[in-house]
Amino acid sequence: MSHPSTGETATLLPETKSSPAPSAPRADPLPPATPDAAHPALLPHPPEERGRADRGVGGEPVRLEFPLIWRRNFVWASLTGMLAAGLAMVVHFFFPRTLTEPPTRVKIGYPSDYGYGVDTRWQSKHRIWVVKNSTGLFVILARCTHLGCTPDWKESENKFKCPCHGSGFTTEGINFEGPAPQPLFRLGIELGADGQIVVDKLKEFPAKTWNDEAARAQIFLKV
Repeated sequence: MSHPSTGETATLLPETKSSPAPSAPRADPLPPATPDAAHPALLPHPPEERGRADRGVGGEPVRLEFPLIWRRNFVWASLTGMLAAGLAMVVHFFFPRTLTEPPTRVKIGYPSDYGYGVDTRWQSKHRIWVVKNSTGLFVILARCTHLGCTPDWKESENKFKCPCHGSGFTTEGINFEGPAPQPLFRLGIELGADGQIVVDKLKEFPAKTWNDEAARAQIFLKV
């Protein structure tokens, strides 16, 4: 082929088709994961075996025993509880509880066991003081007439002194200081058949009865 301006003849080369670059071989897809044959429990049941997992030998349904056992235990536990409660009620009815109360009449020994003055040996156990003087022997209830506290015997001061609010009483129980409104109470006493002093804690005598003849006979012992 000649060029118009130069007059040169150009030779045409035949066209060659370029082959595409070879591509990497394509990997085959992985087969789907299948349960391990070594673990039959993971294998799906065939259609004809489905529904047989809950059946026993011979195709009989398998019965779950645990709920039945639990119900039996519950019934027995309920019956046992009811019987125990009933037995407790019967025992309580025929053997009622008794309250143990301190005795109201107590023996405190013989008159010769006490010297003149205030004896505090029974303060903790019976809440009383035994006083012996020229008049005779009598017993004072160790209870403050203000608010019921237990006074203490102050031998160095020769008086009973209440630690709560400061009330003071003489050896005969007469109030002379503090807020106590009246003297201490005295208790009824008598000599028992064995010669011991018996104190009746239910018989309380306020000061206004001390001069009454009937009351004095129950308050004082001539010794």
